[in-house]
Amino acid sequence: MEVMTSTALQNLADRYWEARLVASPLFATFIGDHRYDDQVDDLSVTADASRRATWAGLIDEVEEVDPAELDETDLVTRTLLLGELRDNIVGIDLRLAEFLSDQMQGVHADLLIMAGQLRAAEPEHAPLAVTRLERLGGMLDQAADRFRAGLAAGRTPAHICIERSINQVDGYLASPLEDDPFATMAGPENWSGESAWREQMKVAVTEHLRPAFARYRTVLADELLPVSRSDDQPGLHWLADGPAVYLALIKLHTGLDLTAEELHEIGKREVLDVLPEQYREIGKNQFGTDDLAEIFRHLLDDQELRYTNSDEILAAATQSLDAATEAMAGWFGILPEAPCVLTAIPDYLAADAPAAYYTPPAPDGSRPGEYHVNLHEPTKTGRAETASIAFHEAIPGHHLQLAIASERVDLPAFRRLSWGHTAFVEGWALYTERLAGEMGLYRTDLDRLGMLASDSWRACRLVVDTGLHAMGWTRQQAIDFMVEHAPVPKDEIVTEVDRYIGMPGQALAYKVGQREILRLRAEAEERLRGNFSIQGFHDVVLGAATISLPVLAERVAAWEG
Repeated sequence: MEVMTSTALQNLADRYWEARLVASPLFATFIGDHRYDDQVDDLSVTADASRRATWAGLIDEVEEVDPAELDETDLVTRTLLLGELRDNIVGIDLRLAEFLSDQMQGVHADLLIMAGQLRAAEPEHAPLAVTRLERLGGMLDQAADRFRAGLAAGRTPAHICIERSINQVDGYLASPLEDDPFATMAGPENWSGESAWREQMKVAVTEHLRPAFARYRTVLADELLPVSRSDDQPGLHWLADGPAVYLALIKLHTGLDLTAEELHEIGKREVLDVLPEQYREIGKNQFGTDDLAEIFRHLLDDQELRYTNSDEILAAATQSLDAATEAMAGWFGILPEAPCVLTAIPDYLAADAPAAYYTPPAPDGSRPGEYHVNLHEPTKTGRAETASIAFHEAIPGHHLQLAIASERVDLPAFRRLSWGHTAFVEGWALYTERLAGEMGLYRTDLDRLGMLASDSWRACRLVVDTGLHAMGWTRQQAIDFMVEHAPVPKDEIVTEVDRYIGMPGQALAYKVGQREILRLRAEAEERLRGNFSIQGFHDVVLGAATISLPVLAERVAAWEG
């Protein structure tokens, strides 16, 4: 009975994953599955309804699998599969496709970011890539239709998000064809047919894709922008169903039953009480003052703490990655095989992109993990934050966690390769910023102040995100709060606040996840005392691939050192 039950669960997990890939052919290609390389995602209401029925049917079947007959690994699989299926349904029922017109999650942004990650690995994949380019415009047209449905339901977008999205599309359309990320997609190595294929790709971009981007831009500018919510009403608070949607998004992104009010107060305590004392201690050593305003002023205004060119940014980021890679032994037993490489964010994305971001390796080994660094306006980029950002985005942060997860080939694919459980993924990355201090990776007090600035920034998110979406804050209120309480350049703060406006609830996951991992570690240290091992704790956290915070709590509680 046990084998049959486990086999049935595995079959359900496999069916779910196959349905995920069919639902998102672009994601399939991104992870190295080339069966759907000529297809694009269907964003229509009809497709959503079909997927919802599939997810609901799978939930019924998974619930029939008797948990009493499962071992520990399969129990986790059952719990996570049910959770992911239910989250998928929540996302559909919230009609999130009607919101995603922003500069971070909009279809145009997804396509532009993903363009540089896709490749035609073999000659037989090449003609499929041409067909896909000819079809991608349909995705943009469907997205526009969903936006119109949102408007009809009273779900007007935020003005600043539409404005930034238009800027991104304009940047792409203004870029020369020889730099177009779709037309210059990597092809098969040493392939005699590359020249002819490259011309076909250029034709597909010129005749199909760029005109679709232009149509999409027209919808943003002519239909959405005139009726968008002003900077005085940017949050979900101002929509009729906004409060209910935001509460659901809090649960979706954190995995915990928390209210906006609770999160707001947690953030204020960290920002106003906890972090200032840490700044004063380190600031005294670095700047000779324990005055918080003076410390912030030095971090923000001292020109010698800025880079002079992009090469300096790349060199500093490389040094941080190299140091972190060398320090892994003794802190982690499980290490990934996939390398992490450093690359620059493309110019057409850089102006509206964050300071850095990470994309995971392809499971088939065709693409390494990539740490993307923003080189836009290097003289405005502070030296203090470089190390903590590198540790967060790459090693030992996102790369370690996501690459280890993808390499757990004994686990169902959805556990290895899904992009859910934001609080676990981002909480781990933020946890490693503090961990890097324990590992001796911060070479100077300036680096340590950069880590504190990063922590302030994430704590402010709890206050600002809830302020915007649950308490009716204006965009300026959010900007002013962060300017006062986080030593982050004003331009970056503005970009970040606009991100929170466009991605309600997502920014909460970082601090919530970090706090939970720290709490679980403290409890394990107290319970196990001499049997506690930091290497063992990290292996417990990372060893089950990507999981929810409640599942993590169960794993740590069961760990015996």
